[in-house]
Amino acid sequence: MKRFIELFIVLTLTIVLAGCYRGRPSENPPVHLNPNMDDQPRYNAQASSQFFEDSSAMRRPVEGTVARGELREDIIYYNGKNPDGSLVKKNPRPLTLELLNRGRQRFNIYCSPCHDLTGSGQGIVVKKGFLPPPTFHQQRLREVEDGHIFDVISNGLRNMPTYRHQIPVADRWAIVAYVRALQRSQNAQATDVPDDMRDKVK
Repeated sequence: MKRFIELFIVLTLTIVLAGCYRGRPSENPPVHLNPNMDDQPRYNAQASSQFFEDSSAMRRPVEGTVARGELREDIIYYNGKNPDGSLVKKNPRPLTLELLNRGRQRFNIYCSPCHDLTGSGQGIVVKKGFLPPPTFHQQRLREVEDGHIFDVISNGLRNMPTYRHQIPVADRWAIVAYVRALQRSQNAQATDVPDDMRDKVK
């Protein structure tokens, strides 16, 4: 019995000491009992493929198919143009306080660095030497179609780059609504004030 206990203690100490021995790190990859998707064979962007005849791993969508969420049948909403290609005159989104607040938030983030917070075209980058954009308050821009402003945000114009990738369609229309509110604020008439509030305006 004593011999058995001694043998058990020796084996236990051997196992414990072996487990504590760090030694040299193994160069073998760790064993994954359930690898799931740890190792995913895939192509990198612009990689070549021996599977396809044209050797291109990046494939065009199958003809006649549309990715989920990419069916853009509403030409007016997604392009700011009528089916005949002319620019839409009015914003297709209903004018609400929520829309204007969203437009103000997005305008202050994306547009004000050049156009400033009032739309006069004297933003911070202009003060640093950037070519100033036109003021929104000139007669020409007060008279353009809403679709024109949407199109310029989407595709850029002259020094202004495209913002179609940074600003979703809904937010572009919100910015259009807010630009119109800015124009109205800087060119307001006494007749714009409701009758019951005119005596408070001086």
